[in-house]
Parts: sequence; C-alpha cells; structure tokens
Amino acid sequence: MEVVIASSPVDAGISCWDLNSGTEHLRHRTCASAPHGLTCVGRRFLASSQLRDSSLSSGSILYWSWNKPQVEVKSFPAEPINPLVSNSEGTYLIGGGSSGDIYFWEVSSGTLLKRWHAHYRAVTCLVLSEDESLLISGAEDGCVRVWSLLMMFDDIGMEAAKHQYEHGFSEHTLRVTDVISGHGGCNAVIVSASEDRTCKVWSLSKGKLLRTVEFPSIIDAIALDPGEHVFYAGSRDGKIFAGALNAESPSSSCYGKHITGSLSDHREERRRNRLKKMERTRVLDD
Repeated sequence: MEVVIASSPVDAGISCWDLNSGTEHLRHRTCASAPHGLTCVGRRFLASSQLRDSSLSSGSILYWSWNKPQVEVKSFPAEPINPLVSNSEGTYLIGGGSSGDIYFWEVSSGTLLKRWHAHYRAVTCLVLSEDESLLISGAEDGCVRVWSLLMMFDDIGMEAAKHQYEHGFSEHTLRVTDVISGHGGCNAVIVSASEDRTCKVWSLSKGKLLRTVEFPSIIDAIALDPGEHVFYAGSRDGKIFAGALNAESPSSSCYGKHITGSLSDHREERRRNRLKKMERTRVLDD
C-alpha cells in the first residue's frame, strides 16, 4: 500500500493517507514538527524533530513504528533540530540545527558520529543526492551548500581542503525554503527555493547557476517531474506553478519567464465548489 504522510508545526500529529482511496490509514499523536522535520527511516519507522520553546537550549526527536500511534523512542540533541533526512537503508539520520550545525547519527546505536558547522544561521532543509553520496543543505542565511559525505569523514583530507563543502551557492538573498535533487548523483541538477520569491536551478557537475525563475509569491515547497523537464513550485498563496528546467516559457505566459503555467488556487477552488453546491441546492429547492 502506498501512503502519503504529512505533519504540521501545530500539534496535530502525523497523518498517513492511502494514496489510492484517500482514507486515513493511521494518525500518530502529539507531533509538532518543523518544516522538513519528518522523515521515513529505512521504511521501518518515522522520525520527527519537534518544535519547542526557543528559549530552551536542547531539542528533541521522536520515533514511531509504522503500525503504532504511540512514540517508541525519544532522543534529545544538544540543540533544537529543524530538518531531518535519512538514507534509504535507514542506517543513519542527519539533522540540521538552529545554530547552523549539521548532525550525523548512527540509527542503531543513536551515536553522534559527526557534527560540523555548515551555515551562519539555522539550517532549514536537507536532501541527499540520488546515490546518497552528497548532502545538500539550505539555510536561513540564503546559502545552499553541497557536502561530500565521504569527505566529511576523511579527517586528513578535510585538513588539506580549502573548505569543507564541495559547492557553495549564495545567490539567494533570503531564507532558503526547500531544495530538491534530480537524477545522476554528482552530475544531477538541483533546484532551490527561497523567500526572495525565486527558484534557482544549479548544476552539480559544473558547480554553477543555470537559471533563475522569479515567481509572483514566496515558494515554500518544490517537486521535480520524473522526466526532469519541469519542476512544480507550491507558493504561500495556495497556487502551484510549473517551472521549466530547460525550455523557455511560451511568450503568451502571464506569469513570467520560465513559468509554463499554474494549477488552481486550492482555496479558490474549494470556494467555487461550495458555490456550485449551493446553486444546485437552490435549483432543487425551487
């Protein structure tokens, strides 16, 4: 069974819906996770960072089994953790801290294997490359950085390196809200979104910016089309835009360069559906 999993910054728990029927399969209670703070660990259980009072110095991460709504394990990192990501086998868990540090834990023992200072401000999103050799991070400082996980554990190599990261992209002017990686491992294309109302497309092999797509509102979430011709950008005002990765947008596009179209505003669509239902009711009553 394929499911869709979602959590919220408010204490509404974690919901799991059947992708085919749309019915709720299970709800895990008592969860208030940060954006990008929910991840599946080896398809065995869920892990979620928890939002706490900002005045507290420590953070917490909760773990649930798939078929049990109760929290099974709690861990308490040295600081509040925002985004989380795990490798496909679930052997390790990576978290981004509010200080800009990145944490690398072994799942089976809970041991912290590595911690490094990655950004000047809080880490907001983390994603692994398709081959899981690279970690891409975004932060409130507007930077996107690419880390070789192999290099991070090579102490001798790190001492000789000019800087820890493979690539550092600093063209965003405000907080990075999301990052996605395409196919191809070290040769992949990555897309980042920011509160500066732009999405930027980067080449990992060349280490440079390929294009900037400007949107009419802030983009909070992005997803890549499997064919990697377009990406989808969910805006804060409820619209979902389609952005071109390679081709130009048609000259008739009303949204701007590289934006090929949009899906309807979710709230507006619900409003129209309610109005249609009311009109049908009036006709039946008459």
